Amino acid sequence: MGFDVPLWRTFALYRAAALVHALVLIVQHHEHLIRPWLAWGVLAVMALWTVVSARAYSHPHLRDARMLTADLAVAFACLFATGLAAGPHYLTQAAPLSAYWFAGAVLAVGAIGGVRAAVLVAILYGAGDLALREFMGATVTGATLRGVVLLLLAGTAVGYMARVAHRAEERFARAVELEARTREREQIARSVHDSVLQVLSLVHRRGEEAGGEAAELGRMAGEQEVRLRSLISGTEAPVQDTPGTADLRDLLRSEESPLVSVSGPAEPVDLPDHSARELAAAVHAALENVARHCPESTRAWVLVEDEGTGVTVSVRDEGPGIPEGRLEEARNEGRLGMAQSVLGRVRDLGGSVDVVTGPEEGTEVEIHLPRP
Repeated sequence: MGFDVPLWRTFALYRAAALVHALVLIVQHHEHLIRPWLAWGVLAVMALWTVVSARAYSHPHLRDARMLTADLAVAFACLFATGLAAGPHYLTQAAPLSAYWFAGAVLAVGAIGGVRAAVLVAILYGAGDLALREFMGATVTGATLRGVVLLLLAGTAVGYMARVAHRAEERFARAVELEARTREREQIARSVHDSVLQVLSLVHRRGEEAGGEAAELGRMAGEQEVRLRSLISGTEAPVQDTPGTADLRDLLRSEESPLVSVSGPAEPVDLPDHSARELAAAVHAALENVARHCPESTRAWVLVEDEGTGVTVSVRDEGPGIPEGRLEEARNEGRLGMAQSVLGRVRDLGGSVDVVTGPEEGTEVEIHLPRP
């Protein structure tokens, strides 16, 4: 339940109480009504709208400009109906038929539209009340001005409280999300600690003992162990773009081989260093998928296009294609090469990935990264 739910329940309760007060005034000053049936009709409309507005405002997606417009239309219509239902002497004894009930619309405007909107509606009510009294030939009393001032204060207070409540709810949601991530990190740490980390530690130690090429493998395992420990403990510093730039073409040239062709524009394709390296890593992951899942002799092509406002990199292969549903199936099995190494990297950079594939038609992974 959001923080604003009790607020809207209070508004509904206020309208109901104001409706009862309007009933008491009509009964008390019934002799000053020139069309009693119209006054009772206005009261019926107010009662019906109290129920309708309470149900509508209980749904967040209905709290919009259209609902506020309808609310204000009903409130002003009931206000001006006083001029047809009562005589001039009525306003010397009581407020207009919907005077106190009208404040419910002002409170709703303040909660949705903010302080300025609430102040504007309160001023319009004051102008409407003055116009009504002019039409009926009734005098303006101090109570009229006090009513407008009270509406201004109530609308301002509610508008401010609604804004504070909205910010508090956003902060609360972020805190809950952070707590959920922390718990998830702890669960991952527990499950990983006794398996992957121990294996990496063992490879690191045995590689150093064996020497030669195994020592290099052990060193790499040790680096991954340290990074994985930092990741699951939450001590890894966030990666940020460095002030320098890198030419994406230079980073992708290392992918060229007898089976992989890399093509690009003649001019440098400069990107922020971190963005360029992450994009190159995503391309490398896509090519690794080709090497892992396609026949050994499958060729692949990498095409780099600099479009000015962004960079597009296409990785196309002539393999058998990806069967329908295979990417989702791999994600469910925990095989996150495409989901994390490609899609996740590009998504974190603010880009998008399109995968086009078909049986015996190969696969094309198109990566688009807008320039900052």
